Amino acid sequence: MWSDASSCFVRWLDGDTDGLDELVRVMTPVLWHVVRAYRLPAESTEDVIQSTWLALVRRRDHIEDARAVGGWLTMTARREAWRVAQRDGRAVPVEVTEFEVALPAQRPAEADAVEHAEADRLWLAVATLNERCQRLLRIVAFEHRPDYKAVAETLHMPIGSIGPTRSRCLAKLRAALGDAAEQEMTS
Repeated sequence: MWSDASSCFVRWLDGDTDGLDELVRVMTPVLWHVVRAYRLPAESTEDVIQSTWLALVRRRDHIEDARAVGGWLTMTARREAWRVAQRDGRAVPVEVTEFEVALPAQRPAEADAVEHAEADRLWLAVATLNERCQRLLRIVAFEHRPDYKAVAETLHMPIGSIGPTRSRCLAKLRAALGDAAEQEMTS
């Protein structure tokens, strides 16, 4: 997230207005999290976040290292939230754990990385199969209920051989995946 924020900030400084839009999309949930810790009413929270973004627009030239933009935004939001809370007599920061339940569930980056690695491994194994198996498995993988007549015509094979051929291709794919897993374990 921090690297995304810094790259968006750099794009914005270079004149790409979409960079600011993307920075707002990336960092606003974080700012909400920071400001809500001060138990401000929703309207005050919105005002603090808006003031934070306005401060960035006004002081963008004061940020010398783009990698610091995320920290700058969170610190500015904290200071403004504290100022508003003091003004309203509500200076009662709470522990972050109290808001974790209310935060939208996000899939961990590790889960995405594992999923992409597994997909890569799967398609590398598919690539080791013969062309007929590759084509058949792609059809059955991406079609919920493939039309066997159309599959037979496309692959130039009898309808009755599609199921057995698919089974043999899946067995070859399982073997290829097993071989790939064994190679990963030994390397």
